[in-house]
Amino acid sequence: MRRIGWVAAFVAGVVAIFVAQTWVWWQADPHARGTTTNALWARHQWVGMAHTDAEYRSLGALLRQNAISDVFFHAGPIAADGSVPPALYAHAGELIRAMRTYAPGVHLQAYLGQVRRVDGEGVLPLDDPAVRARIVRADKDFLDLGFDGIHYDIEPIYPDDSAFLDLLDRTRELTRARGRILSASLEQLTLADAVQPLFGALVPRSGPVRYPPRPTESYLRKVADRVDQVAIMTYDSDLPTGSLVGRHFAWHTERTLELIGDRVTVFMGVPAYRPLTYWAEDLPTALRGIRRGLDALPHRPAKPFGVGVYADWTTSAADWARYRAGWLPKAENRHIPG
Repeated sequence: MRRIGWVAAFVAGVVAIFVAQTWVWWQADPHARGTTTNALWARHQWVGMAHTDAEYRSLGALLRQNAISDVFFHAGPIAADGSVPPALYAHAGELIRAMRTYAPGVHLQAYLGQVRRVDGEGVLPLDDPAVRARIVRADKDFLDLGFDGIHYDIEPIYPDDSAFLDLLDRTRELTRARGRILSASLEQLTLADAVQPLFGALVPRSGPVRYPPRPTESYLRKVADRVDQVAIMTYDSDLPTGSLVGRHFAWHTERTLELIGDRVTVFMGVPAYRPLTYWAEDLPTALRGIRRGLDALPHRPAKPFGVGVYADWTTSAADWARYRAGWLPKAENRHIPG
């Protein structure tokens, strides 16, 4: 019992030292500024419901004012057989035509997601080739409508998921033939690739307790080699202090951009919401942490990079003001009339 007490005290001491060092590290202001290559996840109502010209004009002004280069308009969800019923996106054409006028140059992507079936749980049986083929046929319909690209948010994706890679290969053939964009959301990287086999052996992928579907470095590179853009869902860190949250975003930014920043456009996801369960995580802390991660890079990535704001339906005017102040280059932090 005494030995257990000493071990617990040692672990507590190591944690205390790490927290204190992180607090000291967090006090320095970041030097790096953000970019004008940024994404926004947008609510389904934009494609599923009619809107007035004034509403479209306001959306366009918001995108331009906040230097949003890509919008992921939720157009699904994908049905269990891989199809997407047209009734779900009945007003997508109106949206696209309006954005060509009010937000020219912004990439409008059809955001398709679903819960992947894993070990008997979930909706989408992605292992079925016929399901993957129907998803690609649905993608063709979206590109025919005028969308600039396809954005996948299929979860969970584990680092041995060959079916997801095959879907990306099939979709890439379509998007590249059309000169369009393919992008995908992934969870944040695993802290250490070596723990994945251990998790796989000891923790199930279904049930109330399951191991997190974090990509390994190898799997992240495989995805990056198949798409034009990767959005990392860095949020939901569930950490208790601002400095720990900041280090979380900084670490993932540095590591992700070192791995794939020269291969593909990267968006580091930031939260424009604040659930009570996520303690100290908020938008300004996430943005500052990402800038600290940029400071640590040995060189700027060869490909464009920025942040992905999650999401338009939770982002207030005050949040957008914080985003502009904490992220955009100074020349872009300005008001653009609608």
